[in-house]
Amino acid sequence: MKKAVVFDNSGTLIERYRVIKDVTSGKLFTDINSLDLIDQKDSLALVVLQYNTNKLLDLDSNTLLSDVIKEFDIDFDVSFTNFETTKDKVRDILYNEKYAVVSDITDGFPILKELVPHMELCNGSAVIIDMDLGIISYTITSSGKLFDGVLDTIENLKSHGCEIVLASGDRKGAINRLADMLGVDKDNAHGSVSTRGKCEVVKSLQDDGYKVMMVGDGLNDVLAFNRADVSVLTVEQQEEVSPKLMDKTDYIIESIREVTQIDF
Repeated sequence: MKKAVVFDNSGTLIERYRVIKDVTSGKLFTDINSLDLIDQKDSLALVVLQYNTNKLLDLDSNTLLSDVIKEFDIDFDVSFTNFETTKDKVRDILYNEKYAVVSDITDGFPILKELVPHMELCNGSAVIIDMDLGIISYTITSSGKLFDGVLDTIENLKSHGCEIVLASGDRKGAINRLADMLGVDKDNAHGSVSTRGKCEVVKSLQDDGYKVMMVGDGLNDVLAFNRADVSVLTVEQQEEVSPKLMDKTDYIIESIREVTQIDF
């Protein structure tokens, strides 16, 4: 039987560094898991901006993000929620929000540069919207570097005939760049996919005759874990893992290298 391994990106292949800003209080955090934050309140949605946010440095820091999104026609994708919503509803808030400004994203840049001086991948920026209040509650900017052993692990799996697939909620441009770094076919690189979208990637491979292993680390992997023939939770990021995910996994690994030791 054909075999495929589907990898999440951030926290799985890439050691993740992020800065989250509470727009209301102005506080910056580097020790909060954004998915866990969203899981605590039913009205929050993680929205990935499909834009090279380094360009924001050229703009007035007090410019409303809503104005920037409209002026540059910035596309976006809803990456994670605990409820059903539509892109039109999210767009309505993004276009009319009157609180979050450019500096709410760019304030995190110096911290990231300090945390990751040899950054290999800029995942980009995202916002967390409170759909009930119609506001941007938090901004997120993130980057990272490959965990040790990722390149060797991918090559090992390829040498054994495994199809390698990337499925991540991160920005599409970042996932395409990661595919280049890993030598993965661009057709197998799925960026800005939702929790349900990751599950659909797994199902599509199964429909094509593959036995599928899903490797991930976050709550947005849970549906894909349920669907996959084998689910692997990696805790290499060394963040607290939600019990909702622990209960759905077949294997727990501490290093990405351990994937090659799992027979499926």
